[in-house]
Amino acid sequence: MDSYLGRILKNDLINAYGVTVIPARSVLNAEHLELIRKQRINTLDIVFTDEQPQTPACREMVNGVVEVSKDLFNSFRLTRKVPLADIRKDVVPVVQEISLLPDIFALFEAIQGKDDYTYQHNIGVGVLSTLIGRWMNMGQAELSVLSLAATLHDIGKLKIPSELLNKPDKLTAEEFAMVRKHTIYGYEMLKETTGANSHITLTALQHHERNDGKGYPLGLKEEQIDSYSKIVAVADIFHAMSSKRPYHEAMPFHSIVEQMRRGSFGALDPHVVSVFLENIVKRTVGRDVILTDGRVGEIVYLNPHNIETPLIKIDGEYIDLGKMRDLKIKEISI
Repeated sequence: MDSYLGRILKNDLINAYGVTVIPARSVLNAEHLELIRKQRINTLDIVFTDEQPQTPACREMVNGVVEVSKDLFNSFRLTRKVPLADIRKDVVPVVQEISLLPDIFALFEAIQGKDDYTYQHNIGVGVLSTLIGRWMNMGQAELSVLSLAATLHDIGKLKIPSELLNKPDKLTAEEFAMVRKHTIYGYEMLKETTGANSHITLTALQHHERNDGKGYPLGLKEEQIDSYSKIVAVADIFHAMSSKRPYHEAMPFHSIVEQMRRGSFGALDPHVVSVFLENIVKRTVGRDVILTDGRVGEIVYLNPHNIETPLIKIDGEYIDLGKMRDLKIKEISI
């Protein structure tokens, strides 16, 4: 039913008891599809209009909420208080709305950090974490906490000199040790903030912890790490690697997927990684992709044994990436 995403209902969808589940004119999103499954609505009863949904431009939504969050975060420098209530009211609802946009690859492009990385990163990680939470079937109350925790995960960087955060060269050992302290600073800032529960404070502290104990700041392992922190860690890595940053260019799609699978970015929670990557990759069927040799093709079939090496159609020819080690997907077209 993923092909239904973003389409407009012509008629009300009614369940077996005669109750309208989704009203006519609704633009179907992921939550609607889940509702259709749970209510066991016959897909033959679903009729769409030929209209295109009038959704706000994703990039405009992201830019707008980045500016709002930037102002709110910077208010800390004057008041020395985390504006938690304002972020919950003015930022989190937009983060959640962006995460519901039907084309996740257009969404990924819109949230990539480019010019104002620090603040775009906060929103990008908030959106990606919300997506993962929804794919892990979190309830709305849990999802709201996760969105807030993810958006605030790097708030401790407000106490790190901006010239260090934006340094184009490799950090020295002393500078890296200073940047690492943002996890401690964030925890301390949020611990003193009214309304910040343990998931929010621990996410700021633990989003760089890894399952094998090789993360920081405390070297925690597996069950010692907060469950929300594990989700944010995956979103944090994906957004950082897919964004242009002061000291590196954005990585190609295939490299990020492969390296996350291999654990090249540290021992991330395997269940969270699996849910995230499989939900991304299964949405590539029917998409145009740019291969590493420059050719453009369409993904027509996923390899069940390795979904990252699909069957590609190029000008009537079919190419199995599972049999061509040197050919990869460089980019998903939007």
